[in-house]
Amino acid sequence: MRDTRNPLVWPIAALAALLLINLVVSPSFFSIDVRNGQLYGNLIDILRNAAPTLLIAVGMTLVIATRGIDLSVGAIVAIAGAVTCTHIAGSSQPASASTALVAMGMAIALCLALGVWNGFLVSVIGIQPIIATLVLMTAGRGLAMLITDGQIVTVNNPTFSKVGAGFVFGVPLAILISGVVFAAVALVVRRTALGLLIQAVGINPEASRLAGVRSRSIVWTVYVFVAICAAVAGLMIASNTKAADANNAGLFIELDAILAVVIGGTSLAGGRFSLVGTAIGALFIQTLTTTVYATGIPPETTLVFKAVVVIAVCLLQSPKARAVLVPRRRTSPPAAAPSAPTPTAPTGA
Repeated sequence: MRDTRNPLVWPIAALAALLLINLVVSPSFFSIDVRNGQLYGNLIDILRNAAPTLLIAVGMTLVIATRGIDLSVGAIVAIAGAVTCTHIAGSSQPASASTALVAMGMAIALCLALGVWNGFLVSVIGIQPIIATLVLMTAGRGLAMLITDGQIVTVNNPTFSKVGAGFVFGVPLAILISGVVFAAVALVVRRTALGLLIQAVGINPEASRLAGVRSRSIVWTVYVFVAICAAVAGLMIASNTKAADANNAGLFIELDAILAVVIGGTSLAGGRFSLVGTAIGALFIQTLTTTVYATGIPPETTLVFKAVVVIAVCLLQSPKARAVLVPRRRTSPPAAAPSAPTPTAPTGA
């Protein structure tokens, strides 16, 4: 009875159902091969493809926990790839490691500045988060188009390619990056007072400010952090494709990140958040995409199929929806009070 109240039960059950469907369609779905000391398999592909979404979703979780939202992460993904690939392609040494490192540093620095801009609009100017980030969502993709001159910029740099397609100790580097960021954030918010302060700001910003919490700095910081996460995710995507596509890179990834956060049980009203739930949500979204391809469903219907399943999961998480959909348990009469020394003896009927 207690487990059904856990908000992670239904996402985990849905993720397990998707994995079971894939196992039925392809009996070797769970098999993992080792080739040249590197891990390959469907599960590895799911983890690697989910890495950019998970990275952004971790930052988005902290933003949503402070009652905010960031719609500009998709544009920041495109900007990061555009800056990196344009610098590498225009360099006199396009294959050198130093060129790749400088390009990636420039991209992360620019995206950090964009995160500072978003945080300034929200925490200092007081603009609604959805409006403040909507500005960069539209203008940012135009900025990426301006950087790439409207062209798809292709690169061939071994160092840059390792970010999205490389391996370290046999594990894809993208998985390791996302895992390290996830573990670091979980450690900081659970072992320090930062997690409690974020929850306090999300529950009641004014009360937390009156209590001495620097709510403005906290809100500003989480927008900078999610922008850095989006920049690294953009490097992964551009590295994996060896190209910067300003039109399609990171398209709708902000919605996937928000869905991962919601599926994981984080409240859109702020306050309560769950990083573990966010990770489950990101894996669920990527597994759903893999299932659509594996079962032969036309790829054009992926977004519709994804929306239907996500709505179902969200409804199952809703206490009111569960009260309607799940038959109400027969309410048993309250247990008799322990034999108290009352003047009237219980009858037992």
